Amino acid sequence: MPVDDRRYPKHPLVGVGAILLRRDRILMAERGKEPLKGWWSLPGGALETGESLAEAVRREVLEETGLEIRPLGVLEIFERIMRDTGGRAEYHYVLIDYVCRVTGGTLRAGDDAARVEWVRRADLSQLQITEGTLAVIEKAFRERRKYR
Repeated sequence: MPVDDRRYPKHPLVGVGAILLRRDRILMAERGKEPLKGWWSLPGGALETGESLAEAVRREVLEETGLEIRPLGVLEIFERIMRDTGGRAEYHYVLIDYVCRVTGGTLRAGDDAARVEWVRRADLSQLQITEGTLAVIEKAFRERRKYR
């Protein structure tokens, strides 16, 4: 079984997420791997050494969704700290969420995603969504005119 080098990190890891809006819908990805397997979140993942943040969000979205995107700007920066039963930081991410625009590709689940779907804003409450993500999504819908 492979070692999860993201568990119990020595330092927080940087992650990127993509906010892709289409009218009253947002692109969501169901996580196919731990942590939070089965939960829904924004498409994205970890920054790789030597990679810019914009390159990372483009790569992660392509790998998870099959879509080519262009980042338009940073909407939110926050941290996600998940503690084990003993209180130790089992996972610690600094997450940078970008508003993005689709420029090409064909939607399909890949890489770490079990499913990817354009979800109606009104239906988001029916999904098991990772902590903090719904607030970021609502902010994106409120501020979407800034990124046209």
